Amino acid sequence: MRKILFFIALCIFMTAPLYAAQSTIKMAEGSACMGDDKSRKQTETAAMADAKRNAVESVKTYVSSATEVKDFELQKDLVSAYANATVSVIETLEKAWYKDPAQGDCYKIKLKAEVIPDEKAMKKANEKASDAVLDDPSLPLAVKVWTDKATYRDGEKIKIYLKGNKPFFARVIYRDTAKNNLQLLPNPYRQDNYFQGGVIYEIPSGNDKFELEVNPPFGDESIIVYASVSELGDLNLKEEGSVFAVKTKTKDIGIKTRSIKVKAAVKGKAEQPAEFSEGAVVVKTKK
Repeated sequence: MRKILFFIALCIFMTAPLYAAQSTIKMAEGSACMGDDKSRKQTETAAMADAKRNAVESVKTYVSSATEVKDFELQKDLVSAYANATVSVIETLEKAWYKDPAQGDCYKIKLKAEVIPDEKAMKKANEKASDAVLDDPSLPLAVKVWTDKATYRDGEKIKIYLKGNKPFFARVIYRDTAKNNLQLLPNPYRQDNYFQGGVIYEIPSGNDKFELEVNPPFGDESIIVYASVSELGDLNLKEEGSVFAVKTKTKDIGIKTRSIKVKAAVKGKAEQPAEFSEGAVVVKTKK
């Protein structure tokens, strides 16, 4: 669809669960030396594994120290989830071979990595915790998204609502039946995409100049919300009326959004990881 009065029928109520879409983004370094038993390729692989391991350990320590909830079991489950995390490489920042006086040829690498907690452990933590606990700002970032009712028909208008457990930056993408992507927020009239925690926000509202009205063609559509405590990475956008058409390839939107702008560490303090949350709503239009 290419209308400003566009949109869809939301067939489900969606709240981004704690375990489904959380992660933490961290700069991490790793190194390895060839010695007598490794090839150059094996050494590079070992350095990558070392960097990923360091990323997990750093994030696990961060989550353990930042999580101040009184529920000891919940905290333990969260730490366990991150201890068994998987790591996705967002970007290789630096890599080089060097000579170590004692160990000879060595390889070092610096990554921007996404540490994704174990889904089963996060689900377990989510099931144990109450809604009030999950709104605790000391927990890792969790952003919820929902609409004003469950089903919409042709001509009806939709309201989207967002709420996070702590302050966050957000990008809201609408994907139509033809797989075209429109960025609803930020948009040409509402550039501010920073939200306070514990507050419910409505889209569209404020300076938005569009309405979300159900129009044909009908079919499955989706809303994707990306959120982080740090500014999100940039996409290739083109102004289209009151919103932006996303020119970045669909498969690259997630990874480019995760190229967050991590702030440089204050002298004497360790660089803080950037918490990240992603939620998606599958939607359907009805005549």
